[in-house]
Order: sequence, then C-alpha cells, then structure tokens
Amino acid sequence: MPRAAFVLLTLSAALISPLARPQTAGPASPPTTCTRTSGLTLPEGFCAILVADQLGDLRHLTVAANGDLFVSLNDNGIVALRDTDGDGRADLRRTFGDAGGTGLGFHGGYLYFSPDDRVIRWPWTAGGLGPSGSAETIVEGLPTGGHTAKSFIFLGRDTMIVNFGSQTNSCQARDRATRSPGRDPCTELERRAGLWQFNSARLHQRPTDGTRYATGLRNALALAVDPADGALFAAPHGRDQLAQNWGYTDAQGAELPSEELVRVSAGDDFGWPYCYFDHQQGKLVLAPEYGGDGKAIGRCASKKPPVYGFPGHWAPMALAFCTGTQFPEAYRGGMFIAFHGSWNRAPLPQEGYRISFLPMRAGHPAGPPITFATGQDGPTSLRASGVAMGPDGSLYIGSARNGTVWKVMARPS
Repeated sequence: MPRAAFVLLTLSAALISPLARPQTAGPASPPTTCTRTSGLTLPEGFCAILVADQLGDLRHLTVAANGDLFVSLNDNGIVALRDTDGDGRADLRRTFGDAGGTGLGFHGGYLYFSPDDRVIRWPWTAGGLGPSGSAETIVEGLPTGGHTAKSFIFLGRDTMIVNFGSQTNSCQARDRATRSPGRDPCTELERRAGLWQFNSARLHQRPTDGTRYATGLRNALALAVDPADGALFAAPHGRDQLAQNWGYTDAQGAELPSEELVRVSAGDDFGWPYCYFDHQQGKLVLAPEYGGDGKAIGRCASKKPPVYGFPGHWAPMALAFCTGTQFPEAYRGGMFIAFHGSWNRAPLPQEGYRISFLPMRAGHPAGPPITFATGQDGPTSLRASGVAMGPDGSLYIGSARNGTVWKVMARPS
C-alpha cells in the first residue's frame, strides 16, 4: 500500500512552526478566489483556493510562520510556494534539493527533509523562500526496500522521531505468498516496522545510533503531535491480502485490517505482524500467519490497541491537528487525516480518497469521524498525501493526483 505525513514541529524563536505558535484568527472574509468549485467538495461553511497544481508526485506539506508553503515531492526535491498579492494562489515558486522524498518540516532554524535513505536539513532564515546555506546530513544509511519512504517529527528540543516502514507485508517466510507462515519471531522488528529516535542536532548518524522508540507499526508515514499535551500520534498502513492469501471473504478482505490511529509512548508495541485491528469487532486479533482465525486474540492481548480504527486499505499519509480560531469551535483540537485511497479492496470498490476529520478531546476521539473533503472530479480525484495548518488557521491539502495544493478556509455566515 502506498505510504505515508505530517504535522506539528517545534521551532526556535527565529522560525516558529505554524502548529506550535499561537494562531491568529482568519480574515473576516476569504478572498474572492475562495469558492465551492475549486476542485474539492467541502462541508457547508467552507471554501477552497487552488494554490498550485502540476507540481509533481506530491507527498508532505509544511507552512512557515510567514505563510510560505513547502511541498515535498517523491520524485524531485522540494517546491517552495509564496502568495505575494493576498489572493491565496502561489505566484512565486522555487525548487531545490537533488533527491525526492517525503518528510518535511521546520525545526530550530532549519528545514528538515527525508529522502528514502536519510534525513537532511538546510539552515533557514525566517522569511526566506530557499535555504541560507548548504545541506547537512543528520542520519544516513536508513533501510530501503519494501516500505522505503521516510517521515519524521520532533518531540521537543533535539528529539527527532523517524518512521522505518517494514520490508514485508506481514513478515511471512515467503512474502505475500498464499498461506506462507509468518517468521516467528519476526526479526525484521529489530531494524524496521517502528519508530526510531535520533538527536536532530547531531550530524552523520547511522541507524545504530538511534533508539527504537516504538514497534509493531507496519509503515507509520502519518505522524502528529497534539499541541494540547505533546502526545505523539501515528496512523500506520495496515497489512494486505487477507482474502487473497488466507481465504477471508471479499468483504472481509476489503474492510480489514483497520487503518489504525494510535497514541504512541516510548516502548509501545502495536502488534504488527502478529496482530491486526478489527474495527468491526473492536479488538486486536491474531493474524492468520501466526495461527489466527479472525477471532482469536492470543498474544495480541499484550499489544497496545489503537484509539480508533478506520476501514481497511485507505492508506493514511498525513495528520494535522486543527489549531487557531478560524474554523468553527467544533473543529478546534480535532485531527485532519489525509487518506491516499486504496488499491487492495478488489473486487469491491476502491475507497478512501479523502480528508477525514476526527474530533478529539483529552487525547482521545470525542465522536465519529466525518468526511471533510473529497474530489469533485470523481471518487479518485483526491489522492490526499499531505495536510497542514497555516499560521492564519487555514487548512492546506495536498493531492498526489496532478500535484495539487488547496487552501481551505472557513466562510463566515
């Protein structure tokens, strides 16, 4: 399944992340370019501006304190976008970086970026549209193959968390082969399928310089920190092929396993590959590679369950908490989730392809999710891969289809 995020960053006074800084209220009236016909279907009371399109294979987004938008491309570095006339559309564009990648974010006066095999950073001057110096390598030699894209997030000061996706689908002796048993123990967990902690201020680290922060996460590209309490959240991609390889019904194979939203603390184990979450039963169950029948819990009783389970194969790519005061009260403190959409629900219809909103309170869901945004040009026209809040409380949405970015604003009644 495609992987992938992004989210709250801690920044120095010289350059403060829009998710960490105090937010300001949005403008009394959005620009005339903010309409209900900009390519997105939104709830009543919102409008969207097409910021830019045809950017390339878009991944994650981050926004500087002055409102400049930065986009990572899976195939070609980073695009910086600036709106100079206040209409919401980017009229200045700059590209830099010599490799594609996913993770992107400001921290401590630097812009960090993660190609598949490393994390790098550039020194940054507040208000700049490009680096103010040469790139430095923070971590190199990261594992590739399988789920190879990297994402990261900061937990404060010099603590950087990096996602290492799994090499395989479910740690089988023969990957993705029909009824091939799982490796037990799954030694892949020693080096992948989890989150690793590094020092963001130390150059030229290797994977062995990091510490495994959490395990049992197949590919947690979507990461966010709750500004209310500093808690780390992740949304990993669930495993595939329950129907194709293990005789589950087509309906079961389409809906399961759940796409999970998990709250992460140091040392947590979320169960991959031994377990998967079934949102229909509301529990972690034993995977068939390890003797499961879709109901047995077994060793999964000791694993940490998610705080919420979405339908299977939607492919969560990025998370962002709603900050600021522009959006209505019901949205504040909740979470936007960018779902890229599925490929593994056949013969049932493919689904996902949306931005979902999950209300949150005290670190837990406070109600059912709603579909906040879908594409207007057919069910797969929004392949959401990035989501971020701006300093004025607007929501930025990035789609891999046509490399498009929108700015979503609340329209006063």
